[in-house]
Parts: sequence; structure tokens; C-alpha cells
Amino acid sequence: MALTVHLIILMHVCTLVVVRSDPLPKPNFSSILVFGDSSADSGNNNYIMGSLAKANHLPYGKDFPGHVPTGRFSNGKLVIDFLASILNIKDGVPPYLNPNLPNKELLTGVCFASGGSGFDDCTAASANAISMTKQIEYFKAYVAKLNRITGENETKQILGDALVIIGAGSNDFLLKFYDRPHATVMFNINMYQDYLLDRLQILIKDLYDYECRKFLVSGLPPIGCIPFQITLKFERDRKCVLQENFDAEQYNQKLVQRLLQIQAMLPGSRLVYLDLYYSILNLINHPENYGLEVTNRGCCGLGALEVAALCNKLTPVCNDASKYVFWDSFHLSEVSNQYLAKCVEINVLPQFCNSS
Repeated sequence: MALTVHLIILMHVCTLVVVRSDPLPKPNFSSILVFGDSSADSGNNNYIMGSLAKANHLPYGKDFPGHVPTGRFSNGKLVIDFLASILNIKDGVPPYLNPNLPNKELLTGVCFASGGSGFDDCTAASANAISMTKQIEYFKAYVAKLNRITGENETKQILGDALVIIGAGSNDFLLKFYDRPHATVMFNINMYQDYLLDRLQILIKDLYDYECRKFLVSGLPPIGCIPFQITLKFERDRKCVLQENFDAEQYNQKLVQRLLQIQAMLPGSRLVYLDLYYSILNLINHPENYGLEVTNRGCCGLGALEVAALCNKLTPVCNDASKYVFWDSFHLSEVSNQYLAKCVEINVLPQFCNSS
């Protein structure tokens, strides 16, 4: 019997104006497993000694249930939390490094992501974050725990039916390539993009070898529109850095092609490309359509440089974070995260229902 492979590519802008009388089809996933950077870190960095990339203090989490900082780099929930709820798996994805996770949480999925990480392990080292290599090591330890809880056969079934989310790459450009000129001595932009895609390919193959089959892989956001980058490049009128946005678009185009190549080598896999670039750009260019007002600054402090330790309980915050695309100078607000999760629900999740 011929084995089929699948690649679903989401390239269009999510406008959230579709009216449906019938419910959206939803696939059944056993669990949700997350690898990546601060956009998906639900608190792993809380357990890293000496890391400055932490969000376990107010005002982070001020709009999270209970108004408590959890280590999430936002004022509230992340995209992965909303997706876990949409999929009826659980209300949020806990950090793997939490030593007190009950078996139920382990069985339904955890987050391995770390603020400051990237596909390039040198990026993580510079930020004292959990590298992708280390995230895979933690994943293998996690699999061993599942084997002890439920047995090897059931573990294989859980992993085969899990939704694996991979989201990284921004830090590789922001923390290493653009803002550390010595990085360009070894790579030009094209070479570095290809290097990161090579690292991604290794990551996916490692997960596939452990029975994972369903992958949601996000592209880069418009990194030239991140408030910190706008500040760093002294852009007039706080406009987006066009060259950095162009580089992100180019990377995303290469990513789509690379996913095709990877999938051809992995029978039975299903890879879904998630567009962040145009979805976030849509918020920035048309904020009035979503009740937003401020697009080029974060809610925390002046919104130009404040992030992590610089966004703290002594830092004044805006009156209404739901009017801001960004929470701090790097990370999206909860309302933006919710918008992205809705985009995934409408445009991406139904595609998983077509797997054969």
C-alpha cells in the first residue's frame, strides 16, 4: 500500500470575518507538544538559574487567570494555551521543567520552549536559554516518563496522535545575526537562513523517529515591526524596518520549500506551515478592524525597549492592553495571541481533518 505524505500551506491573511452556521471541523489530538522560544515558553525559564529572560514577575501575567505571572511573556495567555483550549485538550500548556506536573498533564502534553532560544544553539547559549538540542533531550526524557506511566505501545499512540508545534527563528536573527555584527563574518543572510532550516530539519527528523507525525511549523513574524527593532534602528515615525521584513519573507518562502523536501523523506507525516507574517502584519496595518489602536509600541512602559527584567512591577503599563498589538517591546499581547489562535482554528486545524 502506497504511503502518502501531506503538506498544507497557509499563506493567506486571516481576517476573522467569516460567518458560518456549521461548526468548524476539528481534528482529534491526544496531546500538544511545543518547541520554540519566548513566544511559546509557558514558564520553563523560571527554572533556569542565572537567566535574565524571565517573565515570572508582574506586570507579566496581570490578565492571566488569577492575575499571576507564570513565566509567559505576555500579559495573559499564549497562542498555545488558546489552541489547547480550542482543541479541548486542556486550558493551558504547562512547562516541562515544572517538577510537580501530575501524570494527567504529562499525558496531555507539555511545553519545552524557552525564551531566548532559536534553531541555532549559539543563540540559546548567548541568552542562557534552553537550546533546541536540549529541548530534544528533555523530550526524550519526557517519552521515558510516558513509557513508565502508560507503557511503550500507548506512548507510541499518544505521540503519533499529538500535535507538535514548532516556533522559533526570530531570536536567531534578532539576538545574533542583526544585533551582533560579528555573526555576519561567518554567514551572509542567505547562508544563515539555510543553516537555520538545516537545524529545523534535524529537529523534525528527531521527533519523527520518536513516532511524532503531525507538525505545525510557524514561519517568522514581520520581525522588522517588533518595537525593539524599530527603536534599535532609529526608524522615523516608528515605521517597520523594511529590510528585516523582507528577510523574514524570504526565509518563510524557503521554509515552505524545505518542508516539502522534509516531508518527502518522512512517510506518513503531515506538516502544516503556519503564516505569522501576514497575520500579524494584518493587525499592524488594520488595527481598527480588531479594536486595536497602538501597533508600534508595547503596553509595558514606553513600549520601546522594555522586556523581561526591564518590564517589572515598578514599570508603568498602559490602561488597556487589549488596545495594543504588543505587550512589551518584543512580545504580543494576549488579544493578539488570541487572534492568531483563532486564525489557526479557522484556517489550519480543519486541514488536519483531511489526513489519510
